[in-house]
Amino acid sequence: MFRGLTRRWPAIALTAALATLPLAAQVQEKVDYDAVMRIKEEGFQRSRVMEYASWLTDVHGPRLTNSPQVKAAADYVVKEMTALGLANVKLEPWGPFGRGWSNEVTDVRVVAPYAAPLLAFPKAWTPGTPGLVRADAVLATIETEADFEKYKGQLSGKFVLLQPMREVKPLMEAPGRRYTHDELHGLTQETPGRGGMGGPPRAGQPGNFAAEMQRQMEFRKKRMAFLMAEGIAGIIEPSPGDRGDSGSVRVQGVAPGEGSRDPKDPTTVPQVVVAVEQYGRMVRTLQKKLPVTVEMNVKNTFHDDDQMSFNVIAELPGTDKADEVVIVGAHFDSWHTGTGATDNGGSSAVMMEAMRILKATGLKPRRTIRMALWNGEEQGLLGSRAYVKEHYADRDTMTLKPAHAKMAAYFNMDNGGGAFRGVWLQGNEAVAPIFAAWMEPFHSLGMTTLSIRPTGGTDHQAFDAVGLPGFQFIQDPLEYMSRTHHTNLDTYERLVPADLMQNAVIVASFAYHAAMRDQVLPRKPLPKPSPMPRIPGVTTAGN
Repeated sequence: MFRGLTRRWPAIALTAALATLPLAAQVQEKVDYDAVMRIKEEGFQRSRVMEYASWLTDVHGPRLTNSPQVKAAADYVVKEMTALGLANVKLEPWGPFGRGWSNEVTDVRVVAPYAAPLLAFPKAWTPGTPGLVRADAVLATIETEADFEKYKGQLSGKFVLLQPMREVKPLMEAPGRRYTHDELHGLTQETPGRGGMGGPPRAGQPGNFAAEMQRQMEFRKKRMAFLMAEGIAGIIEPSPGDRGDSGSVRVQGVAPGEGSRDPKDPTTVPQVVVAVEQYGRMVRTLQKKLPVTVEMNVKNTFHDDDQMSFNVIAELPGTDKADEVVIVGAHFDSWHTGTGATDNGGSSAVMMEAMRILKATGLKPRRTIRMALWNGEEQGLLGSRAYVKEHYADRDTMTLKPAHAKMAAYFNMDNGGGAFRGVWLQGNEAVAPIFAAWMEPFHSLGMTTLSIRPTGGTDHQAFDAVGLPGFQFIQDPLEYMSRTHHTNLDTYERLVPADLMQNAVIVASFAYHAAMRDQVLPRKPLPKPSPMPRIPGVTTAGN
């Protein structure tokens, strides 16, 4: 799930709890219980979701956008979906995205005053070292341009620790949890100004926030130019503290101003992130005026041959409404430290399994059901936004294409691997009684909650931004935000098979019922044009 430049919608109050909806509103929507039974039997008795997840994560993960690994994983999906007998299975290109990148070797260790390996990962789109490099480390907290003069002439050939040591707090609560009844009830309540996963809007967005991002990028660019001119050996940073200091290491891509996916831009210097506890040990040793020597051997490769990216598409053709479409999707790409399991290989496996279930049951949906696995989500919802612009509408001008009227619904999974507990309605009051009916067969599985609030940071926003009914499921948090999101712990072992099986069954049922309705799902009023703020060197996302 992308967590970056997002513009959160204000929450729209649910005028009444689900239980208080008029009975007529709750019973109007048809539910095909025979279809639900067949979907449940296939999905719970003959599931392949964990097989799909293992291939995506153990064999092909991590799947950084435009890396060789993501391309190999996509070839696997195409092969599997073709073997199921699905139609129009393909890689649909978009872009250009920029160069690919992969890491082959990472060996970082302290050799003096003690010998110890470091749990370290390079930032994506940074260069490696010229073989094995041994150099002293130096603490140089360069936070303003005034600091350049302070460190001038002192950093040549050194590994630079750019950040002061932060406080590491003890874990006082269990890192994994499921929603309680009270917490789910709270999601249904009116909370003006509050979103779902994203929380409250930042004051001044997008203008002030965009200006601050621009300022930070310009400073980082100047700092990197200074460090390169000084001839440093590389940069070492601590893992950030927003995952509860759970022992994981969170690593993403190079920050704007400190590197680039554009092959025309110059490469910078090796940049690695280490466990905060090990970083702290180095900092405290240096503060005692004792030397710290580090050995680093990092091999990274840039891939410039094909700078276009792609989305993975497969379809179950419809019958009398085949020109209309229901889309189920998840982002396919991941970061490179773990194997991209909870973010978001498990969700991609769920969508593959939902399509397998629908094909295996022999159900004949009226509308075409399409699976879309997006690339470039982690860099700013790039794949889904490109797809929506190509097929449905341009959010900058709100110019609609003919297919806009025939897009029935989009259902997304990307909040970790936890079981579905309901749906974020994105302020769409009219779909509440429809989804309430569709959820009824899954109440015994804990699927009971509708929240009128919007949630952000993932691909349903690309659809919602142009007035299409796009939805993200409410999921049990498990360890997602506390341990696995963008960290080295994001692996197959953090997936819960029963949860993914349940989710695939629910996706299949929701997609089927959306495909069988006489009408497409109700829509909110068409939004006004909403161009994203353009910041040079920064890919923006969110809607």
